[in-house]
Amino acid sequence: MADPGQIADAAAELDDLGWGALWIPGLGGGEILDDSERLLQATRSTKIAVGVLSIWRHQASEMASGHERLQDKYGRRLILGFGVSDPAAAQSAGHAYRPLSDMGAYLDELDQAPTPVLAEERVIAALGPKMMELAARRTAGVHPFMVTPEHSATAREQLGNGPLLAPYQAVVLERDPEKARAAARDFLGMFLSMGAYARSLLRQGFTAEDLAGGGSDRLIDAVVAWGDLEDIGDRVRAHHQAGADHVCLHVVGAGSDLPLPEWRELAVLTG
Repeated sequence: MADPGQIADAAAELDDLGWGALWIPGLGGGEILDDSERLLQATRSTKIAVGVLSIWRHQASEMASGHERLQDKYGRRLILGFGVSDPAAAQSAGHAYRPLSDMGAYLDELDQAPTPVLAEERVIAALGPKMMELAARRTAGVHPFMVTPEHSATAREQLGNGPLLAPYQAVVLERDPEKARAAARDFLGMFLSMGAYARSLLRQGFTAEDLAGGGSDRLIDAVVAWGDLEDIGDRVRAHHQAGADHVCLHVVGAGSDLPLPEWRELAVLTG
C-alpha cells in the first residue's frame, strides 16, 4: 500500500494535470471521510468522489455531518456515492435485503439529518431500472459499474437529460490481447458471480457462458478498455457519445498501488 504522503503527492499532481475528479472506493468500509479529506487537502480544484460506500457500513447521520464539514472546509468538492452492496452485507448488519427500499430509507436519513447531504452532492451505484429511477429523482445521478457504452445509451434514455451519468470504466494499458485480458480477469473475475453484477451483464446482452471462467473474451473486451491510448480514448468517447457526462477510469493490471505513469499518460483524455 502507498503511504499517505505518496497518495497526497499523486493527488496534487493529478489535480495539476487536469483530472476533473478523483474517485476512491468505499465498499470495504474504513475511514472514508478521513480518506476523502486527505485528498481534498492535497488538491485545489478537482472533485473527490466516493465510488461507492456501502449503506450497511456507514451510518447516514455520520456521513451527513462529516460530509458537510468537509464541504464547508474545502469548497463543496466532495461527492458521496452510495451502494446497497449485497445480501451478505445487509445480513451482517442485521437486516433483510430489500435494495430499493433500503436505499430509499438511507436517502431519507440523509435528508432528515441536521446537516442533510444535498441531492446534487450524492450519487447511487444504480444498475437496474428501478434503482436508476430512484437516483434520477433523489440524487445527482448514477455511477454504474462494469457497463458498456451501449448501457450508457440505455441509461441516458431512462434518466433523461438532467441527471449525471458517470460510468466506471476499467482500463488496461496493454496492447497484447492475452496479457490485457488476463489482467482484466484478475480484477473483474470475482465480480461476475455476484448477483447484482451478473444480472446487470445479462440485461446488457451477455450470456451465462460469457460470465463463466472469469469472463469470455467478448465480455472482457466489452467492459474493459484495453490497448494503447488511442484505444482507451475511443472507449471514453463512445461513452460520451452515448450520453455519459463523466467517465471514471480505473487502471488495472499495472502492478502498482499508484499507477502514476498510466495516470499521466491518460491525462490527455481529460480535456
